[in-house]
Formats: sequence, C-alpha cells, structure tokens
Amino acid sequence: MIRALLARLGSLAAVMATVSFVTFGFVSLTPGDPAYTILREQRQSPPSEREVAAFRAEHGFDEPFVVRYLSWLGDAVRGDLGTSYYQSEPVTSLLVEHLPNTLELALAATAVALVVAVPLGVVSAVHHETWIDRTGQIAALVGVSMPNFWLGYLLILVCSLRLGVTPVSGAGTLSHLVLPAITLGTGMAAVITRLVRASMLEVLEAEYVTAARSKGVRERLVVYKHALRNALVPVVTIVGLQFGFVLNGAVVVEVVFQRPGLGTLLVDAIFARDYPIVQGVVLVTAFAFVATNQLVDLAYVALDPRIERGGGGSDRR
Repeated sequence: MIRALLARLGSLAAVMATVSFVTFGFVSLTPGDPAYTILREQRQSPPSEREVAAFRAEHGFDEPFVVRYLSWLGDAVRGDLGTSYYQSEPVTSLLVEHLPNTLELALAATAVALVVAVPLGVVSAVHHETWIDRTGQIAALVGVSMPNFWLGYLLILVCSLRLGVTPVSGAGTLSHLVLPAITLGTGMAAVITRLVRASMLEVLEAEYVTAARSKGVRERLVVYKHALRNALVPVVTIVGLQFGFVLNGAVVVEVVFQRPGLGTLLVDAIFARDYPIVQGVVLVTAFAFVATNQLVDLAYVALDPRIERGGGGSDRR
C-alpha cells in the first residue's frame, strides 16, 4: 500500500509539473509586451520606455524563460502564486476568496445531475425499448448537445425576466444558485443517464439477478438493492471525471450569470493580462481534477469489494 501510495503521489506531482510548465509557457508566448499593456491599462495612457523597463525588471520579464519558470514553480510549491498586477493582492488570497463560490456551484450542479440522471437511467433500463426508454434517450441527447451558455441565457429569459422567480445574476442565496446549477448540471446529467442505463441493462442480465427473481424477490428490491449497487461502480468513474469538467464549465456559467468565482476571476485576468492569476487558477483547477480522479479509485472499494487495490491500479477478480 505504501508503494502504491508513493506511486500515485509521484504521478500527481508529474502531472502538476507538466501542467505548470505548459501553462507558464503559453502565458509567456502571448503576443505583445505584457509590461507595456499592463501599464497602459493601469494609467489609461501610454507609459514611457523607462517605466516599461522598470516594470519588466521588477516582475522578472527581462530574465530567461527557464529562470522565471523555476522561480515561479519554487514559490508555487511553497504556496506563493505571486501577486496580482492589477489588484496588488496575493493570488493565493484571491483564489481562497473566489474558490468557495465555484465549489458550491460545482457540487450543486453534480447533485442536480445525480438526482435527475440516476432515476432516469434506471427507469429507462427497466422499461427497455419502450416509449419511456426512447423519451429518456432523447432527453439525454438534447442535454449533451445543448451548449451551457445558450441554456443559461434561456433560463434567465424565462425564469428571471418573464416569470421573475429567480435573480438574474449574483450569489449569496439559494435562489442565486438554482439556475447556474441547472445550467451546469444538465450536460453532466445527460452523460450519467446514458451510462446508468447501459450499466443497468448489463447488470439486469446477470445470473445473480436472475437467481434473485427466481426466489420470488420483489422486482423493486431486485432493481434497487441488488442491481443498482453494482451498476453504480462505473458511474463513480464518470462522476469523478465529470466533476473536473464541471469545474472548467463553471467558467462559462459564472460569466453568464455574473457569479463571483474562479471563472469570472480567470476571464477578467485574461482580458487584463494578469498572468499570475491566470496561472494560479489553471494550476488549482488542474490539481482539483487530478485529485478527484484519485478519490474515485478509493471509492471503488466501498462500492464493490471484489475490486482490490494494488500497484497503483485496480483489478477486478
């Protein structure tokens, strides 16, 4: 177990090092002189060459790429992600301030997806090749195909502007969370619905399910007690992966609903060329994505004892 844990930690470190290098590299390759652009935006007037040179020296823009990357990486490992060029605040403090709103949205969207997808997938599998199943598949297809931003604006138009039952934007109350969570959770619900249906169809044909039915066990107990538990094992994987995508999708949804979070922080930083914030948000999001996948592996054992951990992977016996 210790060897497997060390292997996973090594893999996590390698992934994060790669992400940090790629992010820092793309930011450094951005066209234009960031020092000139930042100073011009700050002062609303073209800066002098002396001011640009001083800014470049202060923030290390005049140093080689490798030196700047290693310096930034060393500070990041210690929890120092730099200072915002515009807000003059530590990036770590800004991330801590905005992260709870994004996590709240991601968790709410995941809850909406599970509440909708699991029952719909089970019902579709139980009523296989009926109008109920076809309706569920069509709904899942629409959910997968529908862009988040379009659905968000549609919900704002209907629920906020026409009916007036929810706020248009902002955060802080449950009513502010409803529309963003539905918008973000719809696509995830569609993916999980299709997976639950396929997994349930496979499990319902298993021998132990047939044996339970032959013993006279009620169909409801067969479906929800015997079949659903094993059918949820692959669902755990997709939920973990989708949670990472939900964090990324929160960028668009937070902008649509003007909700303070990592998404709006990132978009504002990109337009302002506030590179420390961009690098910090990407690094934190990538870490959350990778860490979630590690937690998914641990959840396997709780759902299916036949899965044994070893050598950094899971083997079904």
